[in-house]
Amino acid sequence: MDIASTLKAAIESEDLPGVAAAAATDKQMIFEGGAGVLQPDSVIWIASMTKAVTGAAAMQLVERGKLSLDAPAADLVPEIATKGVLEGFDAAGRAITRKPRRAITLRHLLTHTSGLGYDTWNADIMKYRRVTGTPGVGSCLNAALTTPLLAEPGERWEYGISIDWAGKMVEAASGQRLDRYMSDNLFSPLGMDDSGFAIGPAQRLRKARMHTRGVGGIAAVDHEIPQAPEFHMGGGGLYSTVSDYL
Repeated sequence: MDIASTLKAAIESEDLPGVAAAAATDKQMIFEGGAGVLQPDSVIWIASMTKAVTGAAAMQLVERGKLSLDAPAADLVPEIATKGVLEGFDAAGRAITRKPRRAITLRHLLTHTSGLGYDTWNADIMKYRRVTGTPGVGSCLNAALTTPLLAEPGERWEYGISIDWAGKMVEAASGQRLDRYMSDNLFSPLGMDDSGFAIGPAQRLRKARMHTRGVGGIAAVDHEIPQAPEFHMGGGGLYSTVSDYL
């Protein structure tokens, strides 16, 4: 079965509301197509696929000598040094933290070994958020980045808000907001006209709705990343298309 038929079959079986795909070698496009509610030029919230773009931005600045992989991240973003390692909660529900033994580095952030986590997958971060009133990272409020460490930096892998902090380091080293840096150094040079944190009028006409799977089947929901954020979510805030991302 060819790729287009596979996509079509997934929609006809009602497994998915829409699917778009593209594949290429370094020399030519192999396939580009879509079915259902999605096409290759549909503008999609790409969520954690943003992380690779932020990582590319950070590594550009490493190549240019403006960022170091192993210097303390706090040299550029001092507020990251205020984080403690979460050791539990007291009888009143207050967080118990201790000072980390080593500094967080860009290498830790890019490899998810900083100790930072996501409430989505870690109950302790969710509990911390609830008892402190800390907003979720999807709010794009700076307060969302104040959650504590779950482990000593460099000690273990933990999927979380590390790449959002890497985005903050890109801003500090470049002197530009993350959206502007990505536009000037990645999107514009590559002709990625449909990629960015903000959705323009042309993109909005092609913006795909999110869908959730529940007992009654698949339902479309209204969802949009804040368009005037306090910080651009380097770990998950970009919109793009299949064609652009390829």
